[in-house]
Amino acid sequence: MIDFPFPTTMPTSALAHRFHELHQSGCFVSPNPWNVGSAILLTQLGFKALATTSSGFAWSIGRQDNHITLDESLGHLRGMTRSVDVPVSADFEGGFAAAPADVARNVTLAAATGVAGLSIEDSTGDPAQPLFDFTLAVERIRAAHGALDDEGSGVLLTARSEGFVAGRPDLRETIKRLTAYAEAGADCLFAPGLRTIGDITTIVHAVAPKPVNVLVGSDFTTVTALAEARRISVGGSLARVAWSGFLRAAKEIAEHGTFGGLMAAVPSAEMEKAFAANKRELTIPSTRFLP
Repeated sequence: MIDFPFPTTMPTSALAHRFHELHQSGCFVSPNPWNVGSAILLTQLGFKALATTSSGFAWSIGRQDNHITLDESLGHLRGMTRSVDVPVSADFEGGFAAAPADVARNVTLAAATGVAGLSIEDSTGDPAQPLFDFTLAVERIRAAHGALDDEGSGVLLTARSEGFVAGRPDLRETIKRLTAYAEAGADCLFAPGLRTIGDITTIVHAVAPKPVNVLVGSDFTTVTALAEARRISVGGSLARVAWSGFLRAAKEIAEHGTFGGLMAAVPSAEMEKAFAANKRELTIPSTRFLP
């Protein structure tokens, strides 16, 4: 497992406080790096907060999304939070458990990695019943909130309702769930898969004054158009952009024996300069991930 033995220069409570402040007004983009290098580069571009991506990380270790272990997730979160000095929010999937008590236990472990926020989703992974039963879903968020409240560092809890990406695109049900999650203690609400400004605006107004995160995975909107939302993330999209360049160039080599795709690469000198600006000394004794 990649180990980062040094602490971030800012305590979790201070980063969590900063993250909460970002949700008070305006609209900010919290892009999703998939590894330490991409996290460092995004902070150099001036982004005020980052969020991990479960899909981006899973692909980087040769897995499908939602097929990493709890230990792998926790190790990844430790590496990400200790590599940058901005708030990092964890895509913590469904909490790596179904029962509320188990979700609470795992959320406590996630909070100890130094994240300033984390999200819990209500998808089950079962196509026949893609969302947790309403009552159970609410209790899972309530348990996550209780665990973070007991932990005491102020980690911001985002509750996700996955209907629009899990085959249940019902706006009324999504609003019902998000409203209940807010009442159960969620600080921010998130319904990935929304693709119209009308649906996004409806949800923003329905759960107000709670802030809303909007997922943007293509060019269907702009930051200006989403001004009523508080936070914008891009999920695995930046990772997909990176993989697109890799696959395009590699396929050209494999299929045609030519190397034209390499001409689009960022110059080595530019990459070296970017990481030379990073003053952290990373100790990486092993690249083996826990089973």
